[in-house]
This record gives sequence, structure tokens and C-alpha cells, in this order.
Amino acid sequence: MRHPQYLKIEDYDYILPQEKIARYPLSERDSSRLLVWRSGQPMVLQYKDIAGCLPQDSLVVFNQTKVVNARLFFRKSTGGRIEIFCLEPAEQYPDIMTGMQQQVEVYWKCLVGGASKWKNDEAVSCASNDDRLQLTASIHRQLSDGYEIHFRWNSSLTFAEVLHLAGQIPIPPYLNRAPEAKDTETYQTIFASEAGSVAAPTAALHFTPAILSSLAGRNIRHTKVTLHVGAGTFKPVKSATMAGHEMHPEFIEVSIDFLRQLLYQLENKRPVIAVGTTSVRTLESLFWIGQQIGHHKIPDFGKISVPQWLPYECEDPLLAPADAIRQVIGYLEARSQSRLITRTQIIIAPPYDFKIVNGIVTNFHQPQSTLLLLIAAFLGPEWRTMYDFALQNHFRFLSYGDGCLLMKHTAQPDHT
Repeated sequence: MRHPQYLKIEDYDYILPQEKIARYPLSERDSSRLLVWRSGQPMVLQYKDIAGCLPQDSLVVFNQTKVVNARLFFRKSTGGRIEIFCLEPAEQYPDIMTGMQQQVEVYWKCLVGGASKWKNDEAVSCASNDDRLQLTASIHRQLSDGYEIHFRWNSSLTFAEVLHLAGQIPIPPYLNRAPEAKDTETYQTIFASEAGSVAAPTAALHFTPAILSSLAGRNIRHTKVTLHVGAGTFKPVKSATMAGHEMHPEFIEVSIDFLRQLLYQLENKRPVIAVGTTSVRTLESLFWIGQQIGHHKIPDFGKISVPQWLPYECEDPLLAPADAIRQVIGYLEARSQSRLITRTQIIIAPPYDFKIVNGIVTNFHQPQSTLLLLIAAFLGPEWRTMYDFALQNHFRFLSYGDGCLLMKHTAQPDHT
């Protein structure tokens, strides 16, 4: 199998006119257009029609992460502005939830705008929507891809509450506009419950309670996982080949009850449909975690369970998908644990062979992005034909845009 590190990112380019980028969502989430792509044949519907496009007995998997107000603006004593984009907690915290629950002070990995004019020992102050909150920040140390920032505040609020009061929701920069009050609602999915992401799992933005009812009416169940989306998901590929691109690790969390649901689907050869690339990465990472456990190579759950290139460099015989998930369940049961919390660095790119996912619901992604590589891995060269069709037929692109349903040939939709 050819290693994806040799892929040239220029081969995954296309022209995306600015007018094709949706700067605002539609007023009704489920009225967005849905391009159903089956065996190279397009069918144009709306998201409200999606239940009839999925095989009965499917399990639809959503990401329940919640976007936090991760963008903070500070002022130096001289009046200069510092912008801080909070990515994830520093390494002394085992997971995002622990970091979010810190009081009085916390250390956080961040991107910083204006860092060249910010002295390491200088504390800067932030204006918030609550005059009682006094929040300061200082540089603790510089990292290879950002800064570790020391935040301090004057109350018993948690850091999650501090961000809610002082921060702005980080809408994507390609929208070319400032965040508006409505974005705090429209840039969250109806499943958002676990705070920690700096970007929304946008494929799920189109789903409504009415759609969930229509899925249930066709005996299509839905369930949830958590992958906290980091800025690395959208980090541009600046190297000529993928060998020079490092994926940013992201926190994942799944319950043992979810793993049992997933195992039931796999044992009964029923389709698993991932809503969004974040759900795809979570599901496929679970296979590789089980693969390692099954071969007595216990992952480092405190750091990175699935290194970037593991799927392409694994030399052990591959387990069946159901067997891999059994290994993860057995690992948790042996330790009386009800949840798996860890980080994945998986990159899914051609010629990746999907182990768990039979179908993907997703938006249309940026040129030369790792998200587009994931779609190319699922569709093969057909990805370009599908994107050309979407552009020619006036689909709306990126986070607030329309989307598509992609199915493996072995799990055909039976639209009626």
C-alpha cells in the first residue's frame, strides 16, 4: 500500500469562488440542500429528506462537542491589542473537562495575534461582559506551534464560565465577517453538550428534532460521541507532500454504552453512518485503539492513542472491526471504567481503508485541506467529479453551506 506521506497536496486542489462560500446559514437548518452521491450518480434533495436516503437499521453517529467562546481580546498597558485563541489545556491537565473546571488560574495552549509586541513578563487585561470579572494573561512559554498562556482571574468562576463571559465564538475566518449574536446559536448543533471545541462539527448543523423523528420512523437509531475539534483540523497543508504535515492531536471521549451499540451494529453487519469528519475520525480511531490492545500494544491513553501514521505503518495482522471494538470494551471492563478519554492524531487520506464507517454526511471542504483528503479516501478519484457537480449546480460551500451524503457501495441507500 502506498504511504499517504507521498501524496502531493496540489493534487487535491480545486477553484472555490468566494461567492460559493456560505457566509450565513439558512433560516431553517434542514432546508439546506443535500447531494446524495451513490456510485457516481447524483441526487439533489434537502436535509429534511435524509431519512429516506439511509438504509434501515443504520446507526447514525453525531459529535456532541460544544464550541466554546475561544477568542479573547486583551489590551496592553500601552493600548496595543492582543488576540488570544484558546486551543486546548496545557499538558498538566488530563482532559479538556479538567482544564475547563479550573478556578482562579489555568494554563492553556493558544495562538496569539500580536505576540511579537508582547513581552513574556507582561500581564495584559481583558474586557468582559461582566464588570466584576478581571481577567489577565501572560506568556508562560513559547511552543513549537503557539504559546502556553497563564490566565488568572479574580473570582471562583470556572475557566469555562470565564470564556463564556469574556470570549467570542470563533466563527471560521473564511466567512470574512465579525461574529454576530445569532452565531452563538447557529454555530452550535442541537447535540452540543460537551464544551471544548474551537470549531463546530458543521455537518450536524443541518439536523433538527424533526429529522431525528423521521430517522426513528425508519428504525434508524442515532447516538453520540465526543471529539473536541482543534484548530489543527483546519490547519492548512503548507508542505508540498503530506510527509511534512503534522496533524494536531484532538481529544475524544466515548462511553462503554456507545461501544456496545457500535459492536451490535458490526456484529449484525448493519451500516454505521458518521455525521461529519470528526465522527469519522473518532470511529476509525476506535478501531486502531482496539487493534493495538488486541496485539498487546496498549496505547498511551494519557498522550496520543492513535499516532498520525499508524494505519499505514501497522505490521500486525488486522483484527476484524467487531473484534477491535470488543478489545476496547474488554479493556474498559477490566478496569471498571465507563468511558474512554484519550487523544487521536489520525490522518485519513488515500489509500486509507475504512474499517467502521459505511456512510458519511459532510459539508463541502476547502481545497488542499486534510478534510478533503478524508473525502478523497472514501470516494477515490470520484471526489473531483462530485465537487465539480456541486460547484456547477450552485451548492453552498464550507461551514454554513450545504452538504452531501456519501455511501459505500456495500451499503446502498434505499430512497423512497
